[in-house]
Amino acid sequence: MEKRALGTQGLEVSALGLGCMGMSQSYGAADEAESIATINLAIDLGVTFLDTADMYGPFTNERLVGRAIGSRRSEVTLATKFGNERRPDGTRVGVNGKPEYVRKCIDASLERLGVDYVDLYYQHRVDKTVPVEETWGAMGELVDSGKVRFLGISEAAPATIRRAHSTFPMSAIQSEYSLFTRDPEDAVLDTIRDLGIGFVAYSPLGRGFLSGAITSPDEFSEDDFRKNSPRFQGDNFYKNLEVVERVVELSKSHGCTPSQLALAWVLSRGDDVVAIPGTKRRTYLRENVSALEVSLTENELASIEEIAPKGVAQGDRYPEQFMSSVNV
Repeated sequence: MEKRALGTQGLEVSALGLGCMGMSQSYGAADEAESIATINLAIDLGVTFLDTADMYGPFTNERLVGRAIGSRRSEVTLATKFGNERRPDGTRVGVNGKPEYVRKCIDASLERLGVDYVDLYYQHRVDKTVPVEETWGAMGELVDSGKVRFLGISEAAPATIRRAHSTFPMSAIQSEYSLFTRDPEDAVLDTIRDLGIGFVAYSPLGRGFLSGAITSPDEFSEDDFRKNSPRFQGDNFYKNLEVVERVVELSKSHGCTPSQLALAWVLSRGDDVVAIPGTKRRTYLRENVSALEVSLTENELASIEEIAPKGVAQGDRYPEQFMSSVNV
């Protein structure tokens, strides 16, 4: 497994990680046994960068990941997040970046995960009511105390990234990035490269759209959040499907699956870019890992750019109420 450095503080992770959110929420029914088997197979295959968050479930995903890694803690690089405050019944409270909340969250996450420290701790969303310097001051204390090794932030704007990084060194920013979501190319990638910060791409398969397996908006169950996502609704769905169909055709000519082509594209964006596709099934995990064997030529990259240029996707990536919390 290829390793890539995130930031300049010493964090090194597998080039391909595993997003664990879907094992507990958002993508239909959960299957704990299969999810745990998927995490352990990932470790066996060298996919040792595992991503979770306290809000996933809520709270249940960290427990699942903790049970899955068990005695294999030393084999994984464990990332979790705080900041999206939820109640046990799932109610969303809002974004919380208060220092006292930071301290409370890490202790709760460590307990649920069953570990003594977290390798990478992200501010999941930026609290507009709390100066980011205050939040990051508290996060820096967690590093000093040994509860956290490295720090990151998710879906933050360039100015926020600079302010946080000047408070305590940042190793990674996590944002959505795929052929369907190229927002980070506007300014974020330039900013983090100027500062020496790594990039973690979540939803690199466009929330499954780029796999080519989704052909109708009627396929989603009531508990699948994509059912209410603008990108998967009405005319947007069918316009986006046309792009996916062209990606599928290109992947056939390359001798790989559309998922592998899409992942290879993300990984080609720089040695400081890591992808964390989410899956809860071993079959898809094996397919994703094989993307590391796909090498794209300049001509092939140009062909991908032609069929999926920046801004090609129709519809916002989140429902309106959640779009206000990204790029803050």
